[in-house]
Amino acid sequence: MSTLTQDDQTLEASTGWLHLFGDATRLRLLALLEEDELSVADLTTITELPQSRVSTHLGKLREAGLLHDRRVGSSTRYRLHGAMPPVAATLWELLRARLAAATLAADAARRDALRKAREQDASWPDLVAGEMERHYSPGRTWEALVHGLAGLLRMGDVLDVGCGDGWTGRLLAGRCASYTGVDRSEKVLAAARRRSKGLPNARFQAGSMDALPFEDARFDHVLLFHVLTYADDPARALAEATRVLRPGGALVAVTLDAHDQLDQTRAYGHVQPGFSPKALRALLRAAGLEVEQCARTSRERKKPNYAVVTAAAHKE
Repeated sequence: MSTLTQDDQTLEASTGWLHLFGDATRLRLLALLEEDELSVADLTTITELPQSRVSTHLGKLREAGLLHDRRVGSSTRYRLHGAMPPVAATLWELLRARLAAATLAADAARRDALRKAREQDASWPDLVAGEMERHYSPGRTWEALVHGLAGLLRMGDVLDVGCGDGWTGRLLAGRCASYTGVDRSEKVLAAARRRSKGLPNARFQAGSMDALPFEDARFDHVLLFHVLTYADDPARALAEATRVLRPGGALVAVTLDAHDQLDQTRAYGHVQPGFSPKALRALLRAAGLEVEQCARTSRERKKPNYAVVTAAAHKE
């Protein structure tokens, strides 16, 4: 038996690729699967070809590395592979630009009709699957989610630095041994006391984050929610928070990521241009805390698209 030379092997491979792309049905399937993830049943409906024929061609394309598939319930969905072999990718790029036959236009029209029918039949969760948090649904708000998750909390003595007008206090007071809110604004504190009326374990006190009016190791949990951008000395504020935290206690900080929009945020009283995860992690460690998490956790959709950093740490 003769052995193929390298040139023979290259020629054989090239001939194989040309044969694969030389079939009109396979080109139709590739064109459809570049736009959508579709099942055999979908492709049979769109192309109006027998299911056995569609399945045979899909098998050849998948075996050649041009498609990837995934199971969804009892069916398999196919899509053009984003990392197909280089030779195949080059050939497809050349052919795709020249595919303008009436048959392909008819396929696209039937595909669009199928998609529209599915959207009309689909439930709301199906339509927004994968980005549900970005879409409105009656009653399905972030506030409602927070109230639900708060029901899981069982906290000790909580200090909320920069507590604002008491929304967080109202949320947490029934889930902790005691809640203490500190803020420098008497007007804001008056609003917080009104909001928390009837909650015997909640109290609000004037004070500065740079010199908290509490003894050492007083609290099990310290919260710094959107307060560090107001700190003249963030390192000192974190040192104070650590001082009043009991050994084994937890601190959670939420703040803007580092940005270049200080001219805009000054209107809200900010004096710091946010903190990158790396910078905030360093500040927490310098304060004597063990950092468990410090990362960007969200980004606003509205320009200038501020990002938010969340950190969780504990005191040894």
